[in-house]
Amino acid sequence: MKKIILGLLVFGLTIPSLAQDIEQLAEVWIIATNYKYLSETDAEDEAIPVELLQRKVATYDIKSSDIYNDEYDHYEVAFYIPRGKILAAYDKDGKVLRTVERFKDVKLPDMVMKSVMKRFPGWTVTKDLYLVNYHDKKGVTKKMYKLRLENGDQLIKVKTDDEGNFL
Repeated sequence: MKKIILGLLVFGLTIPSLAQDIEQLAEVWIIATNYKYLSETDAEDEAIPVELLQRKVATYDIKSSDIYNDEYDHYEVAFYIPRGKILAAYDKDGKVLRTVERFKDVKLPDMVMKSVMKRFPGWTVTKDLYLVNYHDKKGVTKKMYKLRLENGDQLIKVKTDDEGNFL
């Protein structure tokens, strides 16, 4: 009986060690082509629909698109969701050159809300429009909020940047 148990124990320990094949895998390189666009347009408390559409723009593969042709230097592609749209220009390698973005009725960042409530106490934001212009060559990203404020029967329109500074 001892021999059988000892044999099963040795057999049970040797089988798993023989089953392990060690295989060398090839290296994988991940290159983020549009990391600059994402880092320039990303904000801490960006609204979810805005962030999702911006990620879609950054990961879009122009080379696998039906419109791709080696003869053209740049391409313009429009992305739509119910609350907004982005018109993006790509080069022939798939890099985002510039975008024009427009979103309506999105969640405002905390900095913008605090700034508006401080300057206009008692007013409520009834409509908002978020505009982003990104340009790779100029290294400029402009973000602006156009807000419609109401207080009873009074109405005013204001513009702020993404940090809550009034324009």
